[in-house]
This record gives sequence, C-alpha cells and structure tokens, in this order.
Amino acid sequence: MSLFASLVPVLGIGPPRLRASPMRRPLALLAAVAVFATVPAAAPGSAQQTLAPLPAAATFVINGRGWGHGVGMSQYGAYGYAQHGYTYQEILAHYFPGTDLTTVPKSRVRVLLAVNAAKLKISSAADFTVKDANGVTHQVAAGTYTLTPALKLAVDGAQKPVALAQPVLFQPGAAPLALARRYRGSIQVDLSNGKLRAINVVGLEQYLYGVVPSEMPFQWSPQALDAQAVAARSYALATRRPTGAFDLYPDTRSQVYLGIDHEKPTTTAAVDATSGQVVTYDGAVATTYFFSTSGGKTASAQDVWGKAVPYLVSVPDPYDSISPYHTWGPVALTGAKLGRLLHAGGAVTDAATTLNSSGRVATMNVLTAHGEKSFDANTLRSVLGLRSTWFKVGTLALGTPGAAVSYGSAAQLPGVVRGLADVSLQQRNGTAWQTVGAVSPAKDGTIAVSVKPTATSYYRLSVGKAATAVARVPVAPLVRLTPPRTQTDLRGTVRPILPGVAVAIQLEQGSKWVTVAHTTLTTSGTFDAQLQLADGTYRARVAPGHGLVAGVSSILQVSSS
Repeated sequence: MSLFASLVPVLGIGPPRLRASPMRRPLALLAAVAVFATVPAAAPGSAQQTLAPLPAAATFVINGRGWGHGVGMSQYGAYGYAQHGYTYQEILAHYFPGTDLTTVPKSRVRVLLAVNAAKLKISSAADFTVKDANGVTHQVAAGTYTLTPALKLAVDGAQKPVALAQPVLFQPGAAPLALARRYRGSIQVDLSNGKLRAINVVGLEQYLYGVVPSEMPFQWSPQALDAQAVAARSYALATRRPTGAFDLYPDTRSQVYLGIDHEKPTTTAAVDATSGQVVTYDGAVATTYFFSTSGGKTASAQDVWGKAVPYLVSVPDPYDSISPYHTWGPVALTGAKLGRLLHAGGAVTDAATTLNSSGRVATMNVLTAHGEKSFDANTLRSVLGLRSTWFKVGTLALGTPGAAVSYGSAAQLPGVVRGLADVSLQQRNGTAWQTVGAVSPAKDGTIAVSVKPTATSYYRLSVGKAATAVARVPVAPLVRLTPPRTQTDLRGTVRPILPGVAVAIQLEQGSKWVTVAHTTLTTSGTFDAQLQLADGTYRARVAPGHGLVAGVSSILQVSSS
C-alpha cells in the first residue's frame, strides 16, 4: 500500500499500461536520460566489497531515495506527469508498460470493517431495515444500537429486543449507516469464532469514493486523480480474496477506505470520469501497485518480491523530483546500534551492499567480531525504519593516535570515509563544533588526518547532520632533561611555559618510578632540581593541568664512572 496511507492517510497501489501517443514519447525519453545521468544504477552482480574491521568504531550513514516499495505507479511521479500535461491514460501507460485500459461491468465489493468485536454500535440518522438469515426484513427506527454476539435488537416498533438469526444485513433508509464511520451501501453483521464481524457490502464505484481521497491528496491535478482512480479500481478487483465472507480489507492490507466523511468532490469526480475503467494485461485485470515516491526510477516486482510480472518492471520516473521524499537522509547509526537492531551478534565493524537490476539494495553484508551476516533489503527497510530500499550506506570512522601527543608535535588520526562526499573534520570548541577542513580519502577510503593541537582536543568527522563518535587526542607537555653538570642538580625545560607548575624528578627502582626531588617551572620555562645524584635512570614528570595530560621526559642515565 501507499505511503500517504500511513501519513494522512492519502495514497495507494498502482496501475498497468496504456499506450502513450507517439508525440509524447520523445519527451519522456529525454527526461529519462536526464534522470539516469544523475542517478546511475549499479550493475547487478558487481564485485562484493571485502569486509574488514575498521580502524575505529564506525558510524554508518544511510542516504536514500523515494518512499514505498517502488513497484508500479509513483504517486508523486504521476502528479508530476499530470503537471506536465500528460493524460491519465498516458500516465498509466508509462508506469505499467504492456497493459491496456478496459471497461468492466459494475460490481459490488465486500469490505471488512470490524472483526473479533465484543460489541458494535450501528446507527443512522433515518429509519433503516435489517434482514435476518431467514429472509425476514424488519424495520429499525433511527438511532444508535449496540450489538452483542446475542444479536438482539428492538425492531418493528417493539420495545423489547429480539434475537435475530445471523448473518443479519442492515440496509440504509434515507440516510447512510454508520459503524464508527458513515458508509455507503449495506452492513452485514455475523459471528466469527463467537465474536462480532461487520462487512460493508457496497458498489465498487461507491467504495472508490472513499478510497481515492484516502490514497492521494484530493487537491492534486485531475489527471493524477483519474490515474489513481483507475489504479485503485484495478487493484481492488485484482486482489479480492478468492474465498471467504469478505473481499477486501479497509486498510493497507488492501487499500485505505475511510467512508463517506472522507470523500471529496475532486476525487469523486475522478471516479465518475473513469467509471468502470481498469488496467488489464492479456485480458485479465492487472494488479496495479502504487506507492508514494520512486526517487527517480521505479523498481521491478522481480527485484522487490522475487516474482517477475511483465508489466511491473523498472521505468524512469523523471517528474517524481517534486516529492519532498525524492531524497532522504542522512540516517546515522553507530556500529553498536546497527548491530543491536539487526541482532547481528555484536557491534558492526564494517558493512557493504549489493544492488539489484533496479539500482536498489538487494542485500547488505555486515561484519562483527563473530563473522559476517547477510540481510535482505526488505528486512533492512523494516528493521531500520528506512523509507525505501533505494539507499546507499556510507562509512565514517575516525581513530586516535594511540598515545598522548607531545606539545608542538603533529598527530595522525587514522580513519575511513567511504560512499560519502563533502566530509569535514571538526574540532570541539567548548560546546560547539568548528570545521577544521575538508577530508579527502584515498581510493580505498582510508584517511590519515594530521592535526597539531596545543591542548587535549576532541575531533570528529561530519557530513550533513551525521558525525562519528568523538576522537580524543590527549596532549602532554614537552619535557626535556639536560645532562647534569654536577652531582647535585638536574635541569631541563618544559613547553608550553607554565610558570609555577610542579616538576617531579623520578628515579627508576625496579619496576617503579619513585619521586626523589621536586621543583617548579620558572617564567622562562626552565627548572632546576636540587638533589644528590646517584647512579641510575632518571626522568622528569610534569602534570600541569590546563588541558594537558601528564608528560615525562626521555630517560637520562646517570653514572659516576
């Protein structure tokens, strides 16, 4: 079913083909060339990327196109075609190649309204009737009545309710019947597994009055609404349940059907203007799927559901660009979160997709500490909450140097940038992030970013609203010891200059460093520690704060020989 059904509700399922006039075809083909120039589809069976653990915790950035399953008629695309002067016949012909338009006789459909109900309230503003299973018709006064599985109802002017043999068929009088909503036609009530079930028995055209505005915005162009009306009519007939008490569901399991109160004059006019018209293929009514937004190209049924249907093939959709869902993203997921959502057995450390012939994702392979796992696109769309299966997975990872950086020195931050453009390195300044510069990965996606912080700093890679986890780069003071000139002092320097900061002189004793003298830095950044030197290994240690971690000098070997 369509995307709009889950939003407003406003959309539905699609159509088959009609023949576009020859003078229209060149324009459609030129538009298609423009679309494919900007949205290339990867060839199926392309080489699978080899997965390997990334140098740091990964962030996976998903950007995509379209909304819905992608098969059949893109509703925004149909709207775009209508805006460009195409008729509904041409619109249907484009999205359902190889089909024809045929007029069928009027018919009725049975729509399930309620099931497993303990009670139902049926009402009407005018007197109405009810026919029981024995064929006896009873008069019912206007009003609201509560039904229970006993099916007792006050009829024919009697005050005391009587039990009616089920199924019972309520038929309207001068006003429609209501069951939570007002509906055209009759309402049948019976028992299923001891609970109440209600079914609306209504003419197909009257049913469509309540469907089309529930599946497409009623303000759209008449030709788009006409295309939707034919698609909805075709879909209803093609997908009726072959057996059972009812034909259709009132929701996205069939099509969204919201009754009289949701009807609009524009959509009613579309149903009337196309009365009885359906899309057919080889003489049979086609299953005319439709959906919200393609992203520039529809998908084939073979790619999405694994079943080839001659008229449900991938076609260019150049005017779908008017949709606010033509492109979407980014959706950023840490490797840990992606692993949890997929139940992959741990944090995802790398991921790669394979594409089908429609240019959409067929599968995604992920790597965790426990090995590789593969997920099909429909599972990914459902579990990750994606709008479609037309998406790309970009990878961002930024590592740290692994040790503190000495003041004044540069550090190399390893990382990976794959499948993403315009990635920048950002540095935190207080609570805000400032862009340091653009990042250009090598052909294999690896990066080595050079930074030269003057204090412990925090970095991340950013693209749009997505960013990696924070990479902390600790900075330590640069501490140097100079060879002693006497046996009673040790001198050295510290950068940056932090007058008054404590300096500890330490002697290695076994596996420990023991502080044997203290001093402080001068205003020139030097220190002079007074102590009696003995043979051994010394170092100076400074823990200054001021955004710096503790730093130590290189070791100094002291020998009296």
